[in-house]
Amino acid sequence: MSAPTDVAFSLVDHHGSPVDAGSWPGTWLLVQFGFTSCRVVCPRALTMLSTALDALAPDLAGRVQPLYVSVDPERDTPDVMRAFLEASYPRFTGLTGTPEQVEAAKRTFRVFARRRPDPEDPDGYAMPHTAFTYLVDPDGRLERHWPDTADAPTVATGLTEALRARP
Repeated sequence: MSAPTDVAFSLVDHHGSPVDAGSWPGTWLLVQFGFTSCRVVCPRALTMLSTALDALAPDLAGRVQPLYVSVDPERDTPDVMRAFLEASYPRFTGLTGTPEQVEAAKRTFRVFARRRPDPEDPDGYAMPHTAFTYLVDPDGRLERHWPDTADAPTVATGLTEALRARP
């Protein structure tokens, strides 16, 4: 997988406000794609990332904005995203938008997601997707990424290295 070098997106946060990659000036963005109806992979990733962020020194943790970008804008409205994240992952800001906006964000990060039937889901479908976590520097460039097999200590170490290298 080749990684993007310049990150751009235009979405809506879980409060209904328009946001883009420049909405958090001077801040590192920790970006995870997923969907709120995911039963296993997304909750595991969000828990792992929350643990990694808890492990950071307070001065470093304050420089990181964790974002959870929906690949399922049909179900993941701002209200759904807000309720989901505030209940279990309050550090994260949820991002969603129109299907076109979400597709553009997915293209930027080279994220694959496709709706498939899932009889166990109440809505009858799931959204399997690329499961990487991306770290975007304050200038909007991809700094690094981690696969879904990365554990919290590995991510915390990578975050610490990146943030300490750039005060």
